[in-house]
Amino acid sequence: MRLTELRSAVTLKALWPIALLAVLGAGLFVFLELAEEIMEGEGLDFDESLLLALRNPADTSDPLGPPWLEETALELTALGGYPIIGLLTLAVAGYLGVATRRWAAFYVLFSVAGGAILSTVLKAFFERPRPDIVEQLDVIHTASFPSGHAMVGTVTYLTLGALLIRYARSRAEVIYVATVVFIITVTIGLTRVYLGVHWPSDVIAGWALGLSWASIVWCAIALIENRARLAELGVQARGYLHRNDKAPL
Repeated sequence: MRLTELRSAVTLKALWPIALLAVLGAGLFVFLELAEEIMEGEGLDFDESLLLALRNPADTSDPLGPPWLEETALELTALGGYPIIGLLTLAVAGYLGVATRRWAAFYVLFSVAGGAILSTVLKAFFERPRPDIVEQLDVIHTASFPSGHAMVGTVTYLTLGALLIRYARSRAEVIYVATVVFIITVTIGLTRVYLGVHWPSDVIAGWALGLSWASIVWCAIALIENRARLAELGVQARGYLHRNDKAPL
C-alpha cells in the first residue's frame, strides 16, 4: 500500500466516527434544550402558533387544504407507525440473516428496537399531554413528548439508509439514498403536526434524538466491525515507517 493510499484510508476511518459524534452531540443538545423547557412546564411560543397556522381560522377542527390532503397525511404518517416499522425491520433483518450478513441484521434490530424502547421510556417520563387547542385527526393513546413516529421513523430510515449507502458505488447513489431518507423522515414529522396529534417541539425533539441514537449505534457497530481493518492499517503504517527509517539518505 502506498503512503497516499494509507493516509486516505486512515483519514476516512478517523473522520466517520468524528462526524457521527458531532451529529450525536448536536442532536442531544437540541433534545435536552427542548426537554428542559418541557420539564419546567413552560409552553414553547412556536408550538401553538404553528399548530393554529395549519388550521382554518374559522374552524380549528378543519386543517388547511382539500379533503384529500388530510387522507394523504393519514396514510403517510403510518410510515412512522409501529406496525409498518416493525414489519419493515423484521423483513430487512430476515433478509440480512438469510444472506449471512449477521452483523448487519443485528445492527438493524438493535438500532430500531433500541430507539423504540427509548422513545417509550421517555414518553412515560415526561408525560406531556397531547395538543388540545385543535382537533386531533388520528387516534393516539400515548403521551406527546417526544414524537414516537418522528423518532423511531428517523432511526429506522436512517439505519436502512446507512446500510444502502455502505454498499453504494457512486456519489449519485449516496445522494439519492440520503435524499429519500430525508424526505421520508421529514414527511412523517410534518404529518404529525398537520394532524394535530403532536406539538411541533415534540417532532423536533423526536428528529433530534432519533438522529443521535442512529448515529451512536452506527458509530459503535462500525468501530466494532472494522477493528480488524484498523489494526491492519496500523501494522502497515508501522511497516512503512520502519522501512523508510532504514532507507539510505
